[in-house]
Amino acid sequence: MHILYNFFQLTLLILFFPLIFIYIGLRKKYRSWIPLRLGMGLGNSLKKVIPQQKTIWIHALSVGEVTSARPLAAALNQEFEDYNLIFSASTRSGYDLGKKLLYDHCSAIIPFPLDLLPVCRFFIKTLSPDLFILVETDFWPNFLTTLKKERIPAVLVNGRVSAHSMAQYGKYSFFFKPIFSTLSYLCVQNESDRQRFVDFGLSPDKVLKLGNLKYEPTVANPKEIKLIIPERRKKTVFIAGSTHSGEEEYILSTFLDLNKKYNLKLIIAPRDIQRADKIAAFAQSRNISFQLRSTGGHFTEDLLILNTIGELTAIYEAADICFVGGSLVNEGGHNPLEPAYHGKPVIFGTHMNDFEEISQDLVDAGGAFFVNDQAHLTNTVKSLLKDIEYRQQ
Repeated sequence: MHILYNFFQLTLLILFFPLIFIYIGLRKKYRSWIPLRLGMGLGNSLKKVIPQQKTIWIHALSVGEVTSARPLAAALNQEFEDYNLIFSASTRSGYDLGKKLLYDHCSAIIPFPLDLLPVCRFFIKTLSPDLFILVETDFWPNFLTTLKKERIPAVLVNGRVSAHSMAQYGKYSFFFKPIFSTLSYLCVQNESDRQRFVDFGLSPDKVLKLGNLKYEPTVANPKEIKLIIPERRKKTVFIAGSTHSGEEEYILSTFLDLNKKYNLKLIIAPRDIQRADKIAAFAQSRNISFQLRSTGGHFTEDLLILNTIGELTAIYEAADICFVGGSLVNEGGHNPLEPAYHGKPVIFGTHMNDFEEISQDLVDAGGAFFVNDQAHLTNTVKSLLKDIEYRQQ
């Protein structure tokens, strides 16, 4: 499997190299990011690393996984004070958030290498980790195989796998079983996750149910981020966090339906901040006044588009009602504990596959609501606006 993987990888790189080179050159975010993932400038990122000390390398895919990793990194830093703690992320947004959230806990924050065999070997040889910890998901054959060949233990933490994903793994078990076999332990969130991995053929001794890191408090101190809303007592703030394409239309329609009667302020925080311009254009077409968070200043318009990284978790504190995105469209949902941490009523769609246990726990506790569509969303927000005591309860 590993030989075939590299053969096809090399073949595709040779055939499409000119197109790949042009594509990267034309995309600003890739021009600076891809060279870093190839190892350029890696030494400059390791200035705080002490060569004589042992090293733990934690890796997270993107923003959600980085947030989950924060309490783990803090605990490891406290428990193993004389170790180097290195953190990596695969996406630029995850890397940027890691630098904000984990700087005090880690010796270095670095990009994760592209899964090219020479690149993986270079990173692993340079960092020489004694332990690799993978948060949730991001399985790369060359990287994990190289770790195993170097006899560096790798552990999955906060692992999760849906029934759908496991069915896909089963179709290509010849590819995924060798990958999973490189891991010394798979530490998963709940019994369903554990059983799926065991049914897939992994040793029960290697698959451990250790709970969900997302239940750990990871919220920044709200005092770190100030959101000034003029006439705050006369306004009700509705926040839609981590939204995806197809959801903002529902949110804005709900806002227009309810704004005149209930005098709302709306905050939309797209999961991909590059989509801020599209949301602004859509708001403009609906005659909704808006401003971008990146421009600073007081929140004076009807809509604030949060086009910044790392602020949403704390800004939930300013809300009266919260919607968590990726859930009205089939994206698996995002972490509803972030607004719940602040004692806010939480709304999400039915596509909460990635947070199935957490979302159901919140609904069962009376702190959250499932909605099916835009009309259901509007009615749920309306019921919370009509009854302040109900909302607070």
